Amino acid sequence: MPRYFLEVAYKGTNYSGFQVQQNANSIQREVEKAFSIIQKEKIGLTGSSRTDAGVHALQNFFHFDFDGTIDSHLVYKMNAILPADIAISKVIPVGSTAHCRFDATSREYKYFIYRRKDPFLKERAFYFPYKLNAGFMQQAADLIKNYDDFTSFSKRKTQVKSFICNIDESKWDWEGDCLVYYVRANRFLRGMVRALVATMLQIGREKMTVDEFKRLIEEKNCTKASFAAPSHGLFLISVNFPEGYFSTR
Repeated sequence: MPRYFLEVAYKGTNYSGFQVQQNANSIQREVEKAFSIIQKEKIGLTGSSRTDAGVHALQNFFHFDFDGTIDSHLVYKMNAILPADIAISKVIPVGSTAHCRFDATSREYKYFIYRRKDPFLKERAFYFPYKLNAGFMQQAADLIKNYDDFTSFSKRKTQVKSFICNIDESKWDWEGDCLVYYVRANRFLRGMVRALVATMLQIGREKMTVDEFKRLIEEKNCTKASFAAPSHGLFLISVNFPEGYFSTR
């Protein structure tokens, strides 16, 4: 059966997360509903990267199987039906074995923090008006790349069998008035980026040392990390696939 990728962007403020959940609205539910209205058939979507309630995405993917004829104006028509905070960018025909989750080579996230009150950033960044030692925070961000077991930064109730993540970039930088944490890895655990950010903010406030952060990672104990960074500051920036992945299918 023919398979397709859907590229999607969304503001997660009004949703319980990316994936369908009982008695809660999600990005997946809205996209499946819009598709069924246009194509007159229901589909089941598989997501590339699950984002938690309130988390945003500039790029994420679904894939689905569909044996009928895809409307030539599907993207336009779905965007006309979808809520204003969800947008479809592309529908891409792919091979029957292509998988938007398992074939992805890396994901990139950014977490935005602002320190001067700004009503226009309220739902897109974390207001944190405290003095921070950015040098210590960068030391911690560099340290993260030396490890691959992030048990300490995973929420307790999780069904994953492995806590191994290969992080190849981790840094703090400024973008306009926002202090931004950028991280790229092959995979992420539930709550992992927010836990890393919240814990590094404790280092920035000099309530934790870089050596204590190192021990926290090595202890593999999620009860000692902070998970206090709210979801609305987090953006999934990109989901990456092997070079030429789409052009060869």
